[in-house]
Amino acid sequence: MSDFFGDLKPLRFDPEGEGPCFRHYNPDEIVMGKRMEDHLRFAVAYWHSFAYEGGDPFGGRTFERPWFGEDMDAARRKADVAFEMFDLLNVPFFCFHDADIRPEGANFSESLRNFEEIVDIFERKMETSKTRLLWGTANLFSNRRFMAGAATNPDPDVFAWSAATVKACLDATHRLKGANYVLWGGREGYETLLNTDMGREREHAGRFLCMVVDHAKKIGFDGTILIEPKPQEPTKHQYDYDVATIYGFLKDFGLEKEVKLNIEQGHAILAGHSFEHELALARELGVLGSIDMNRNDYQSGWDTDQFPNNVPETALAYYEILRDGGFTTGGTNFDARLRRQSLDPEDLITSHAGAMDICARGFKAAARMLEDDALEAPRRERYAGWDTPEAQAMLQSDLDTISARVISEGIDPQPRSGRQEVLENIVNRYV
Repeated sequence: MSDFFGDLKPLRFDPEGEGPCFRHYNPDEIVMGKRMEDHLRFAVAYWHSFAYEGGDPFGGRTFERPWFGEDMDAARRKADVAFEMFDLLNVPFFCFHDADIRPEGANFSESLRNFEEIVDIFERKMETSKTRLLWGTANLFSNRRFMAGAATNPDPDVFAWSAATVKACLDATHRLKGANYVLWGGREGYETLLNTDMGREREHAGRFLCMVVDHAKKIGFDGTILIEPKPQEPTKHQYDYDVATIYGFLKDFGLEKEVKLNIEQGHAILAGHSFEHELALARELGVLGSIDMNRNDYQSGWDTDQFPNNVPETALAYYEILRDGGFTTGGTNFDARLRRQSLDPEDLITSHAGAMDICARGFKAAARMLEDDALEAPRRERYAGWDTPEAQAMLQSDLDTISARVISEGIDPQPRSGRQEVLENIVNRYV
């Protein structure tokens, strides 16, 4: 055990408590017939909680952590503190990239040995911890070798390195009984079209994903393969722009039944959408898998990865997830980091505890709205005309027949209110 968190004790549900505790998140509370912990499936992001050093685009490290370093001793200390934090928060899951948990070696083989040693440590720690792996992934964007992409790189050797890295990470995820495996194409895009063969890069990305799906089947990984959308940053344009773009990509390569999406709040905003829009579209397309819960600063034009603090936003997000039947293999990963001035160990705990409370409040509001039919009844009423036999038959008709009917029956439709403000007021009563 380390002494990083001092005398902090595991957090309890205590609505009137002082200090770090849960005031709204009760993991054992039954909502819609299931424990809240089993609905929300919270996960801690290894990269933000333990690898992030407090830097931003204009300044370097502000955090001082006893596990910072580029050797295996530091990586082992990091793993010790990570599982202590998981226990303090009583979270059911965590997530990691390979580069978060091991130091970079002199070559691929050394990096792989470092990685596998930490996976061994994770496996032993998970024998005595309730915390499981929500998903693993590979960092194919930080090292300078990936500056022109990974699967979409013009250099085939980078493609090969990336494929070997993903194999190692997928194998490790399977070994640790991970529920999902995520691919985020951080640099799968372009900086300028002047040097880009977009058709070739897109084809290579599709072939790479097919290899990942094939390997998952080969090793018997029964979790879900997920892609995470983001429109830009760090590239000017990324091929995984948003839900609609990725679905078209999956259809092109025959993977729409094989792959689902891990959708992030902050990335949805960068794409010019709301979080609930991306979730609703993924639900309609049958590819909603998991979420990264965070928020952006609406005054900043970049991905600030802040912890959620907006109950109405989380309520509308979980409403779409509940309409999809809830999570199966997916969950709520806090892809969020402390502000660079939040230096204390307790800040790591209270930030997650507050976010879990916000999500719990939003989730319970969403569940009540769904159980009360508060939004679905008005929605059904608005589209009720389409449930008639005549309207359904029209969809199988042709323009000549429809035109003749409009003329013969003197059809003259009049606008009806969409009642947006009424519905917004309904939502406000719940949140």
